[in-house]
Amino acid sequence: MADHNPFPGENNTGHFWDDNIRELNNPPPKWWMIALWVSIAWFVLYGILYPMYPVLPWQSQEGGGFTKGVLGWTSIKEFEQGMEQVAEVRAQYETQIASMTPEQILDDPGLTQYTLASAKVLFGDYCAACHGSGGQGNPGYPVLADDDWLYGGSMAKIVESVTNGRKGAMTAHQNILSEAEVDQLSQFTVSLADGGEGSEAGWKLFNEKGCTACHGQQANGILAELPDGTIVTVGAANLTDSIWRFEPGGYESAKHTILYGVNQPGVEQTRDAVMPAFGDSAGSLEGKLEPDQIKKLAVYVHSLGGGQ
Repeated sequence: MADHNPFPGENNTGHFWDDNIRELNNPPPKWWMIALWVSIAWFVLYGILYPMYPVLPWQSQEGGGFTKGVLGWTSIKEFEQGMEQVAEVRAQYETQIASMTPEQILDDPGLTQYTLASAKVLFGDYCAACHGSGGQGNPGYPVLADDDWLYGGSMAKIVESVTNGRKGAMTAHQNILSEAEVDQLSQFTVSLADGGEGSEAGWKLFNEKGCTACHGQQANGILAELPDGTIVTVGAANLTDSIWRFEPGGYESAKHTILYGVNQPGVEQTRDAVMPAFGDSAGSLEGKLEPDQIKKLAVYVHSLGGGQ
């Protein structure tokens, strides 16, 4: 083909297609060649400075299966240095938290903001799976983003709940109450939740069957209120508000709870309501959280629900 080159003097390879399509033999631009050699040089230099070349790829990293680089840099070292820097910044706040009560933390706006930011991570790791990322609650678990508290919303009570956990209990009444009594109490509960005052017959049955022992004389879950404002409760639900511990609420939900109770051994359809303990005082548990972490969570949960 080169003997019959229809483009004499042109720098082509002599390969032609369809008479005029040909392959030229022009060198690449000089800047492109410079960039190529610079990139090759940088590749070699990078391999000298940083861990890179798999010298013995069949060996593990601990056995030296790659070059370490003359700078001695590793991503783990950089991570650890970064964590040390973060720890230095946090140290002034963490030292204060260790020596303060949750109530004292709340009195310091700057420290409160730090605590809330720090506790948000803890809440996501340990609490959000059940209570939702914003405390809105998941099906079957309490809402923390309101001011309705089963065991009390004081800082001390929140710390107690997180540290020791909670396990509610309600007797299953399937073999105690008649069908008519279960129906009447279910209707009574719904009436109170809807803002009604409850029927006289409902209150009479409520008192006769000992419901006041847990839910209180006013059915609001409060057994007593001490002079200092502390509320005494065993964790029984407030029946006079519109908040239902077990969704979806309403007549059928109330009837189910009355019949099968809460955390009753041997009762197949009983409600399951258990919060694990996160503190060292849990006894059989190892304690997942340090005391300072529990303080942070208490402040965070307190802020979600407005406290008490």
